[in-house]
Amino acid sequence: MLWSDPPDDPPDDLREVQRMLRRAGVVLAVGVVALFVVLGMP
Repeated sequence: MLWSDPPDDPPDDLREVQRMLRRAGVVLAVGVVALFVVLGMP
């Protein structure tokens, strides 16, 4: 990488969107697991 290359870190708003998507994915995964546990109970 040359010193004249632009930095490859994403801008702040894109970082915030990535953080929100990651958080939403974790919440969705936990919700699906909880739903399967509830539906699996007799």
